[in-house]
Amino acid sequence: MRSTSKKDMIIPLISLFTSFGTLICCALPALLVTIGSGAVLAGLISNFPQLLILSKYKIFIFSIAGILILLGGIVRWVNRNAPCPIDPIEAKLCANLRIITKYIYIFSVILFLIGGFFAFIAPKLL
Repeated sequence: MRSTSKKDMIIPLISLFTSFGTLICCALPALLVTIGSGAVLAGLISNFPQLLILSKYKIFIFSIAGILILLGGIVRWVNRNAPCPIDPIEAKLCANLRIITKYIYIFSVILFLIGGFFAFIAPKLL
C-alpha cells in the first residue's frame, strides 16, 4: 500500500504558486487601474520593479503555469482511485489530503482563469 506523504502535495502547491504568479503579473495591475488606484500601482512598481519583468514575459509565465496546472490535474485524475493505507489514522489523513488537494487544484484553476482574463481578454475589450 502507498503511504501518504508530503510528496502528494507538491504538484498541487506548485500549480497554486504558478497561478498566483499569473495573478500578480496581470490581474493585480489591471484591478488596481480599474478601481482607480493607479498611484498604488505606481508605488508597487517603484518598490517591486520585478512586476514589470513578470508582465513582459506573461506568455511564458502563463504557459508554464498552464502546463503545471494540467500536470496537477492529470496526477489527480490518475490517483483518484488509489488505495489509502489500512491504518485508520493514515487512512483518514489520506482522505483529508485528497480533499485538500482537490480544493487547492480548483483554486489554482480559478486563479489561472482570472489571470488569463485580465492578461489576454480584458485589454482587448477596452
